[in-house]
Amino acid sequence: MSKILITGASGHFGMSTINFLIEKGVPASSITGLVRDESKAKNLSDKGINIKVGDYADYQSLVTAFQGVDKLLLISGTDISNRASQHRNVINAAKEAGVKHVLYTSFERKNESDDSPMALLAQSHIETEKALKESGLNYTIFRNNLYLDVIPLFVGQQVLETGIYFPAGQGKVAFAARENLAEATANVLMETGHENKEYAMNNIESYTFQSVADELSAWTGNKVSYVSPSKEDYRETLTNAGVPAEYIGMFSSFAEAIKQGEFESVNSDLETLLGKKPVSLKEYLTQTYGGIK
Repeated sequence: MSKILITGASGHFGMSTINFLIEKGVPASSITGLVRDESKAKNLSDKGINIKVGDYADYQSLVTAFQGVDKLLLISGTDISNRASQHRNVINAAKEAGVKHVLYTSFERKNESDDSPMALLAQSHIETEKALKESGLNYTIFRNNLYLDVIPLFVGQQVLETGIYFPAGQGKVAFAARENLAEATANVLMETGHENKEYAMNNIESYTFQSVADELSAWTGNKVSYVSPSKEDYRETLTNAGVPAEYIGMFSSFAEAIKQGEFESVNSDLETLLGKKPVSLKEYLTQTYGGIK
C-alpha cells in the first residue's frame, strides 16, 4: 500500500480527501496529514492518521515530513503573494525526500495573460504547474473549477429576501461541489495510471447566476431576482455597506472572470474520476437552502 501524505490536512478539502480515503478502505496507518497547528488535527489523529507538523515556508520541516511518502497531495496555499515560492518549496522538498508522485489542486481558467481578471490568483498556479512539470517527478494536476460551495459567499446571506446582486452578467460557471472534487482526488490517489496527466475538474453543466436565482425561486416558491450591476455600481454599493476593500476586489475579480467566461466549460474529467454524476446546481441549492422552504 502506497504511503500517502495530504498537505493542508486540517482544512476542508484536505480533511474531506482523507475521510474519503478511509471510507474507501485505505488504512489510516498509510495516510499522513501535514498541518501547521497540531491542535487542529486531533480528530484526524483520533482516526489513526499520522500527523506531521510543517509549513510551506519552512523547507526543512517539509523535507522531514515527507520522508517515506510515495504520493503527496499538494493542496494550494492561501498566502497569495508568497504562494508560488511556497509551492516550489513543497515540490523541491518532495524531490529531496524521495516522493514519487505529487498531485496538485490547481484551478480552471482560459486566459493566462496579465490582463486576465484572475491574473493575481492565476500566476502562482501557472508557476506551480510549470515547476511540477520541470521537477522530474511524476505529477497529476487537477484544474478545479469554482466550488458550488462559494455560491452563498457571492450571493449573500439574505439572498432569499434581497435577491442576487452580482456583476457576473450571463457568464456561465461549471461549478463543482467541493465534496465531489475531494472524492475524485481520493480515487486518483488510490489508483495507478494517473501519472503526468492534467484533469479538467468541472461539472457536466455550466450555470449562470440567473440559473441560481431561478432554482432558488422554484425551490422556495418566492421570486428571487438577479441583478447584474456595473462594476462601478457594485463596488460603490459594497463600499457603502462597509465591506472591506480586499473582499470587494476579490468578489469583483471573480465576477468579471465569470462574466468573461473563464469558468465555463464543456469538457470534464470529474464524472469519470468520480464514477458517478457530480452534484448539480439544483441538488446543491436544495441541500443548502432546504430547511427554509
